[in-house]
Formats: sequence, C-alpha cells, structure tokens
Amino acid sequence: MSAVLGMLALLAGGSATGDDLYRRGQWSALAADQRAGAVGDVLTVVVFQSAEASNSMQNSSRKRSEVGATLDAGSAVREGARVTIGGGYAGRGDARRSERLVTRLSVTVSDVLPNGDLIVTGRQRMHVNGERTEVRVRGRVRPVDISGDNAVLSTRIADAEIDYGGRGFVSRGAGPGLVNRLFVLLGLG
Repeated sequence: MSAVLGMLALLAGGSATGDDLYRRGQWSALAADQRAGAVGDVLTVVVFQSAEASNSMQNSSRKRSEVGATLDAGSAVREGARVTIGGGYAGRGDARRSERLVTRLSVTVSDVLPNGDLIVTGRQRMHVNGERTEVRVRGRVRPVDISGDNAVLSTRIADAEIDYGGRGFVSRGAGPGLVNRLFVLLGLG
C-alpha cells in the first residue's frame, strides 16, 4: 500500500520533461571544450611578437667657390688677388632596433559583434625586482581561431593593439643620461 501511495505522490507532483533538463546555450556537449563566446567570458592570449627595424642614412656635400680680380694700371702698377673658399661635410647615421615579446595573459570578452567575432580587452601588471611592467591587449578575435584550450595567438587577433611598457632600474639605465639629454637639447648630440 505504501508503494502505491508513493507512486501516486510522485505522479501528482508533476513530470519532468526534456526542456527542464536541457537549456540551449547553458550546457555544452560532453566532448566539447569550454571556449569564450559571450560577454564576460575569459580567453587566454598567447603574445608572441617579434619586430626588427634598421635605418641608415649617409649624406655628404662639397662646395668650392673661387673669386679672382686683377688690377692693371699701366706698366707701373699690376696687382692681382685671388680668394678661394671651400668646404665640405660628410655625415652618417645608423639605427637598429630589435624587439621580442613573449607572454600569456587572460583577456575578457567585452562585446560580441553581429558576425560572432569577439572584442577582447585585458591587461597584465607585474612587479619583479623593482621593475614594473604592464602588457595591454585589445582586438577582435574570430571564434574559429580559438584553440581547444581556450587560447588564441596574438598574430590571429584582428585590429590588435598590444602595448608593452615598464618602469624601473633596467628601463632607467637603458635610456640616455642627463648629460647626453642636455647635449641633444642644445643640438650638440
């Protein structure tokens, strides 16, 4: 009898349907990877940027001016003068720069475009041994470029803005000193 009453209570309470168990967009398949796709989702960006630039300039000029005059006043006075002015300049300058930035940082999806692309923004701050560095990333990511571990390479970010900066002992030591800056200001360096 108690088994019958239990079955009646269970049936009277209502039945469960498939709609109650599964809601589209809230559950992924068992074999699917969790990938960013909505505002507020987190995505890992693997920044691997390498840049190299060089610039060389060579300039030279040479000028020579000559002026001559002769004064002849009969056989008793004969005077002549010649002035030669010349000068030259030769200059050369070289500049080379090589940079490489490798890091991983998490960014947040701030917007989803109508075509499904994700607008991501994020920054990472580090303070190590008196050196403060900050990396900022902003750009547009296609969902197909997101790997199975929810990461994207920085080279696959459209309209990418990657800023890297820092302050500390190393960055201060790499810049020109006070005397060199003064010479540059005066046009001597």
